[in-house]
Amino acid sequence: MGRTHNLIPAVLRELVAAENGPRLLDVRTPGEFRTAHIPGSYNVPLDTLREHRAELLHHLDEEVVLICRSGNRAGQAKQALAEAGLPNLRVLEGGMLAWESAQYPVVRGKPRWDLERQVRLVAGSIVLVSGLAGLAVPGAYLVGTAVGAGLAFAAVSNTCAMGMLLSKLPYNKGPKTDVKTVLAALAG
Repeated sequence: MGRTHNLIPAVLRELVAAENGPRLLDVRTPGEFRTAHIPGSYNVPLDTLREHRAELLHHLDEEVVLICRSGNRAGQAKQALAEAGLPNLRVLEGGMLAWESAQYPVVRGKPRWDLERQVRLVAGSIVLVSGLAGLAVPGAYLVGTAVGAGLAFAAVSNTCAMGMLLSKLPYNKGPKTDVKTVLAALAG
């Protein structure tokens, strides 16, 4: 079986500089990818990757490094591709956050709020409004309690329903990823 451990940014930088470096698949939303990504990476959002993993498998015969914001979605992508039979999978440990904090090269586009910041804004707003509404409407505070429970579950399960919902908004989607274009680029 191929390598399955994570890579720290310094090791990935060395691999990318090598002549036959790994394929870099960024599994964030197109909006996140357009904001900042590692030069030479391909944007294949996690949902698209899951849906087209069999097709992608035929174009990924070398080592593949999966990238997301912090490592969580890349870990999910790794599992999906491993289940499809791709052996040489690695995840950028700490994701783009770690890459950028190491001040390695990044292609920058229009700045956007990342999903985590959006979740904090929406969750905090719901808790604030339901708390204030609770002064006038008995039981309104329970909405904030439900959001708190959802956030606690998100932490324990390492998933975030609110983040998944927010990722579906047009702001976060950006232009739709064309799988045929990605496959052609991988083949070329």
